[in-house]
Amino acid sequence: QVQLVESGGGLVQAGGSLRLSCEASGRTFTSFAMGWFRQAPGKEREFVATINRSGSTTNYGDSVKGRFTISRDNAKNTVYLQMNSLRPDDTAVYSCAAGSYSARYPSVYTHWGQGTQVTVSS
Repeated sequence: QVQLVESGGGLVQAGGSLRLSCEASGRTFTSFAMGWFRQAPGKEREFVATINRSGSTTNYGDSVKGRFTISRDNAKNTVYLQMNSLRPDDTAVYSCAAGSYSARYPSVYTHWGQGTQVTVSS
């Protein structure tokens, strides 16, 4: 088992930045690839970013590519999502997830955090 706790969400103006954190506890953090997903009201869950176990490979959803950066600090059992140039359509609940390999599909991930709200005002 691994427990995931996100933090760093909040209210920001369009064009601003936020950094989300997801701290893992329980099983060895380096056993897992990590992902970030988001879900806005009335919409399906959307893939945001993923990073492999070592942090050497990342992948991004088309809507955030070039604006968001995923990273991880295995010594701190934490994965980050740096979000720049935020837009109102980035407003959503952002959740981190852990899985056995890095992928764009939620079904691959076996452990999920509770989510953190990000609201971008225009």
